[in-house]
Amino acid sequence: MKARVLKIHQKDNVLVALTNLKKGESIEHNGETYTLVDDADAKHKFFIGDMKAGDPVYMYGVLVGKIQFDVPKGGRMTTDNTKHAADPYDYRGVQYEWHAPDVSTFKNRTFNGYHRSDGRVGTANYWLFLPTVFCENRNLDVIREALHNELGYAVTDKYKSYTKYLVDAYRNGADINALQIADMAPDPIQRRVFKNIDGIKFLNHQGGCGGTRQDAATLGRLLAAYSDHPNVAGVTVLSLGCQNLQVQDYLGYLKERNPAFDKPLYIFEQQQSQSEEQLVAEAIRKTFAGLTEANKAERKPAPLSELCIGVKCGGSDGFSGISANPAVGYCADLVVALGGKILLAEFPELCGAEQELIDRAVDEPTARKFMHLMRTYDEMAHKVGSGFHMNPSPGNIKDGLITDAIKSTGAAKKGGTSPVVDVLDYTEKVSKPGLSLVCTPGNDVEATTGKTASGSTLILFTTGLGTPTGNPVCPTIKVATNSALAKRMKDIIDIDTGPIIEGEKTIEEMGEEILEYCIKAASGEVIPKAVQLNQDDFIPWKRGVSL
Repeated sequence: MKARVLKIHQKDNVLVALTNLKKGESIEHNGETYTLVDDADAKHKFFIGDMKAGDPVYMYGVLVGKIQFDVPKGGRMTTDNTKHAADPYDYRGVQYEWHAPDVSTFKNRTFNGYHRSDGRVGTANYWLFLPTVFCENRNLDVIREALHNELGYAVTDKYKSYTKYLVDAYRNGADINALQIADMAPDPIQRRVFKNIDGIKFLNHQGGCGGTRQDAATLGRLLAAYSDHPNVAGVTVLSLGCQNLQVQDYLGYLKERNPAFDKPLYIFEQQQSQSEEQLVAEAIRKTFAGLTEANKAERKPAPLSELCIGVKCGGSDGFSGISANPAVGYCADLVVALGGKILLAEFPELCGAEQELIDRAVDEPTARKFMHLMRTYDEMAHKVGSGFHMNPSPGNIKDGLITDAIKSTGAAKKGGTSPVVDVLDYTEKVSKPGLSLVCTPGNDVEATTGKTASGSTLILFTTGLGTPTGNPVCPTIKVATNSALAKRMKDIIDIDTGPIIEGEKTIEEMGEEILEYCIKAASGEVIPKAVQLNQDDFIPWKRGVSL
């Protein structure tokens, strides 16, 4: 490791420990010597001067907290001595000047995607099953088991075989505690019947009835957005019949979103069927016929300007805003410079970074829409005794993200530095090349669900603690903030940005590597781990308080 501590911005009054530091240890940085008053594990921060109660704490060059009681130079930042604080924000009419990165390396590059009739290009080719109401979840589960097992999309065969292995051992009186899944010979890769169908996906949910009519409307728009997604080849809908979200409502939202929608769309209503058996069998038969047609689609070259990448962080740590997020941010800038689209969501995790984003807005209406959505959302949280300041999870805090402003200013780095061209409310469709902000919760699955609805065809998901989160129709690429995580959880991590912490690679070098991986993933040349695991997480947001 070339450095043991890092000062991110010249205005900061804290240093970040890049490795474990012990109490009493002396650290030199830029000609200054600091003696640690407390142990400071890697990812945590210590103060570079004596701090008095009420003093501001700066990190990333912005206000991230206030001191609660006197803390000596070399003292570690904790949840006791530092509480969340952020500067107020407003529209200032700043004329933002962006310096785009050099994209000559990627000029005229292409990816092989699925071209849709409306001109959009998908990075995958999925068939989608969705229920208009939770009452149909069981039927979806039955269909999923049948189609996944017989068409080659199941990923549970090794676990079924392992369970059978344990049952046989138990019946024969063997010690099952000594039998590990690694002892088994790997199962042969099951051949898929449809080589150009990347998966059959099921959007089970708990909505569609009960709740409020507004909940049903939001769900309807979300399901319509997924149906219209460029990674989706066709849709099968299961409805009960009497629920709040009627089929005609769903069709209306679909037409509203895309008047020229022309994908295969099969709708089955249970209360109009002769029996459950007839409903399920007919849905399988009709879908199978649709799959035979969708399988005729083939990947063809498309310019990188057709990429639409969502950027997300989850299971974040104190390195997130130093390694993975800035590297993903540089990749985002490359994509924008190439004419593509970037979606940055998680509004509770932009608390403290608002002014920078407002100053980067291309015009006043865009800035004010962002301000309105942020304030409305935060006020809603405060009304129930919460607020954006309560966003960091116990895991975040344990690994150095002491306040929401620290977490948020680091999280915003993954959006890059380009101008904010648009602000999208939940389920609104992206239409402009460049960086758009999407209103979603910070919750990993609610956020990935929302930005996919807005049109992301790949998601770059950074993590310092590790999370298996994925999405049914948007391939999700996991980017580790540190090499220890990448090695420990290699079954879910795709890219390791730990070399940035070690001083072995620059943020720019890692950003280019990330874009190279995106091109391969968009072309189907590499399959992200979350996709391999069928990590199909889907949680609709009811527009209530969720951080």
